[in-house]
Amino acid sequence: MHELSIAYSIIDIVNEEAQKANSSKVSEIELEVGSLSGVEVDALEFAMEAAKKDTIIEAAEIKILLKPAIAKCKKCTTEFSATSLFDPCPQCGGFENEIIQGQEMRVKSLVVE
Repeated sequence: MHELSIAYSIIDIVNEEAQKANSSKVSEIELEVGSLSGVEVDALEFAMEAAKKDTIIEAAEIKILLKPAIAKCKKCTTEFSATSLFDPCPQCGGFENEIIQGQEMRVKSLVVE
């Protein structure tokens, strides 16, 4: 389950940002997870609950926002919603597509006190 290592990495990022803000408590974390990021949201939620014990984010509310995947056809430049890395372009049927959104996983915002 690589989501546990992702959870620990998120905690490291949060610790670093809280130190920059001279804060010892984080009350909210907002995460953005792309639908094609390879991250299982349920597993990430479970991992975050386990990993946050005895940390600066122990009492923090964790919000996970799902970001839909959008692809752009390299042949006809049509942008479309993608459900996999190999969806054909709905306009021309081409498979030469670039995923322009939906593969990311990031800490979008923090509320520190």
